[in-house]
Amino acid sequence: MNVTAPHLHAALNHPVKGSAGFPPFATHTFPSQIFWLAITFVLLLIFVRTVVVPRIGGTIAERKRRIAEELARAEEGKREAEATWATYQNTIVEARKRARTMIEETRSYVRADVERAEKGAESEADAELAKAEARLAALRAEAREHICRAAADAAAGIVSRLIGETVSSEDATAAVAAVTR
Repeated sequence: MNVTAPHLHAALNHPVKGSAGFPPFATHTFPSQIFWLAITFVLLLIFVRTVVVPRIGGTIAERKRRIAEELARAEEGKREAEATWATYQNTIVEARKRARTMIEETRSYVRADVERAEKGAESEADAELAKAEARLAALRAEAREHICRAAADAAAGIVSRLIGETVSSEDATAAVAAVTR
């Protein structure tokens, strides 16, 4: 079949009898199309309001609840860490005060011994001073050991509370030792 431009033009401009053209553009079907569009829209709206929106709202509420719980746990961990840090600082301050008091007491004792021994017992005063310094060094070492042990226990507890992992006492002691050098 040979189709020429005039035949094509005539076929496009004069539709075949019984054909109404493209159905959505047929004006006599507009009312039924609008009716079914409205029905479909209402059903879709009902579905969205009854199924989709509650699910999304539930998901959002659950996420907010989880975030609030995590923030509360983090805040509690922060408070515990601050309390532990304050305890640690107080322990250090108290240990320093006791050390100063002990040093002052030891100095007073040594001065008194030196004054008494100046008349001829200078070597005896030196021996007493050495004993006092050894006692002080032992007390300092003992105090430092107690503080380091408490700090290691606190650090292990903080790590356990904050990230939920257990830390061996050796690792905690090594971490405290690295910080206190």
